Amino acid sequence: MIPVIIIQGPTAVGKSALALKLAEELNSEIISADSRQVYKLLNIGTAKPSQEEQEKIKHHLIDIVYPNQEYSAGDFAKDALQIIKHLNKQKKMPIIVGGTGFYIKSLVEGIFDAPQIPPEIRVNLKQTAIEKGSEFLYKRLKKIDPESAERIDPNDLNRISRALEVYEATGKTITQHWQQQPSGKKIIQAFNIFISDDRNALYERINKRVDSILEKGLLQEMNKLLKMGYGENDPGMNTVGYKELFPFFSKEKKLEDCIEEIKKHTRNYAKRQFTWFRKIDFDLTLEVNRITFLNVLEKILEFYKIYSDWSWNDHCQGK
Repeated sequence: MIPVIIIQGPTAVGKSALALKLAEELNSEIISADSRQVYKLLNIGTAKPSQEEQEKIKHHLIDIVYPNQEYSAGDFAKDALQIIKHLNKQKKMPIIVGGTGFYIKSLVEGIFDAPQIPPEIRVNLKQTAIEKGSEFLYKRLKKIDPESAERIDPNDLNRISRALEVYEATGKTITQHWQQQPSGKKIIQAFNIFISDDRNALYERINKRVDSILEKGLLQEMNKLLKMGYGENDPGMNTVGYKELFPFFSKEKKLEDCIEEIKKHTRNYAKRQFTWFRKIDFDLTLEVNRITFLNVLEKILEFYKIYSDWSWNDHCQGK
């Protein structure tokens, strides 16, 4: 098995800071497990690592598709595993960091074989979405598959429709498909770290981050995307921080109202992440304001003494 470090936690909690420090100390590289940072051109609103950070430590699976392209959890699992194997050959310890829990689950546990969706099912769902909106479809999904609905944004029409398509095509929910998939042979062994924070403190940090990305030029970035022809129906534009701005640019809402929507939707996303993470057994749980870096290194060393045939010096080669 290939040993990896995984760092998870809610949005804005400070995962990237720990990942960067570990990557530098261990002479390694970072694999982003963020379903929004895969999109090119969406830089400010997705809080991507800075150019300086990316030059200092190599980051993978950032800026790999355009906003009008699909990128799934299955794509991530396949791409990430290829990178992990490559780093393993170089005796580098991959550090996977991100808040998209479903991406990480797909990598660690595998992906079930997606069924073929009859075209008429897809057409009917699209028509229902046009006539009744995403809220109507989300309520349907909550009745059919509450566990799946729990991890999906109520406004994420693409993922809502996908979950309903699978159910209508097979008679089984996506959750059931996951539960019934063959276990297979594990390829990676993860040391799974969770970074948390007091809920109110995190929400305040989220609000400040939104203010910060606006100061950095989010409106200008959004305006550029619109001029390039990207719109509400593009998968990448269905991203918190961008989708809330469409009413402002179409002069349907005031900017301050759209900003409040961004903050609210980001807080809601963090709340769903907390719900998801409660179901996971982590090897190490850290409070963001009480992280002792040397203790984290010691825990990782203990873990890899068991699961790796490399020496600690191999990991830290060149340090």
